[in-house]
Amino acid sequence: MTIKRSSGVLLHPTSLPGPYGIGELGTQARHFVDWLAQAGQTYWQVMPLGPTGYGDSPYQAFSAFAGNPYLIDLGTLREEGLLHPSDFEGMPAFDPARVDFGLQYVWRTQMLNRAYAHFAFGERPELKADFGAFEAEEAAWLDDYALFMALKDAHGGLPWNAWEAGTRDREAEALAAAREQLAPTIKRVKFIQFLFFRQWRALREYARERGVQVIGDIPIFVALDSSDAWANREQFYFDDQGQPTVVAGVPPDYFSETGQLWGNPLYRWDVMEQDGFGWWAERFRGSLKLYDLIRIDHFRGFAAYWEVPFPAETAIHGRWVPAPGHAMLEAVQRALGSMPIIAEDLGVITPDVEKLRDDFGLPGMAVLQFAFGGGDFSVNDFLPHNLRANQVVYTGTHDNDTSRGWWQHAEEQEKHNFRLYTHSDPSEETFAWQLTRMALESRPNLAVVPLQDLMNLGSEARMNLPGTTGPQNWTWRYLAADLRPHLAVNLRELTERTGRV
Repeated sequence: MTIKRSSGVLLHPTSLPGPYGIGELGTQARHFVDWLAQAGQTYWQVMPLGPTGYGDSPYQAFSAFAGNPYLIDLGTLREEGLLHPSDFEGMPAFDPARVDFGLQYVWRTQMLNRAYAHFAFGERPELKADFGAFEAEEAAWLDDYALFMALKDAHGGLPWNAWEAGTRDREAEALAAAREQLAPTIKRVKFIQFLFFRQWRALREYARERGVQVIGDIPIFVALDSSDAWANREQFYFDDQGQPTVVAGVPPDYFSETGQLWGNPLYRWDVMEQDGFGWWAERFRGSLKLYDLIRIDHFRGFAAYWEVPFPAETAIHGRWVPAPGHAMLEAVQRALGSMPIIAEDLGVITPDVEKLRDDFGLPGMAVLQFAFGGGDFSVNDFLPHNLRANQVVYTGTHDNDTSRGWWQHAEEQEKHNFRLYTHSDPSEETFAWQLTRMALESRPNLAVVPLQDLMNLGSEARMNLPGTTGPQNWTWRYLAADLRPHLAVNLRELTERTGRV
């Protein structure tokens, strides 16, 4: 896949401003798209859009196919008559700069339940046909997901491997009884997914009309407590009790001396191969309904993955296990055609990962914050002069500190290397823009900059610290007044000058 020379901005929708405590897919999302267009940007990159659970990470979702109900725009539901003014009485006082996911779980769930109740009692009857069509079109994943979420609710939120054996093991009689007993909840879950996809599709169309495409993000692994793992148990390494026997992680790296123990169940690739990797084809098919380009997080896991015995306290005592990524991608291509994929190839990258990436012509990634470490940094692959055209360059990602924060906390050797390389001595005020300029001036066809860097924000605006579940992770939001017109003017000038419009 070849991407034309262009640029974009990384911002997860939860970080958008708005009155209801979290970013949504309504007015403020459209304002952001307008701003991107004014700034000459071709892409809006988001993180995974799935429904989040414990820890609030978009990389640990209850489904690889479903959308996050927290993102449904309540103002739009009010305009459409699915919510009434009285439904908003007693609304909590939200922090405009941070997401309180616990508060969202309680209050927003109540609001969405009210929207469904109004629909179920006959309001907006013209939506029935569209809702029915959505149920039929998405049944392959929606039926299992809705039943899974209804059962979680009935079990007080417990993970599926803590349910009674009948529902845990998907015995036919137990599932039939659950579908009958939980029918109202199942229908409500489906309707809320209908609202999410309806709003997301409208937003994507709005963006498309303004020349903005969406780069989505799919984690290579699914969450342990997910409808995917529960409904496709035979395709993962689970024991008879539904406990994983091995889990995913990465060995010690830049982010952690003990590695990262993600805890995701690992695929039984031999089982997946028997049906031609059908689950993967459906996963990519579903992602193409959401995104124009797909970034695969931890792409190297398609060549080999870090397997950690379960249970474990850290990821140190793991091993590399080969994966049939070549056969899988070939099967997906046969089913769906050429795939618009970006390979997140950061971390421990070996020749087999590079070959897999290059055999399919996939652009890899480079992060400029990683370019200046070490003594002999001149051989660093991420230095601008070492970058390739078929690559996506970032100043930093959601897992990095903001560029201003990075400069504030960088080792003196890194700062020295940067000064040597650039013949400059930037201040905290100028560093983020200088790194942005380096990204857009560099050779890769696509350059992406987090909005925090364009706003020159410090570590307080960091999105995630890998390997932690701290209260600041995933919670940052910008204020509407922060998206100033001069930022768009400056970014457009740089984008035009570097041939990326």
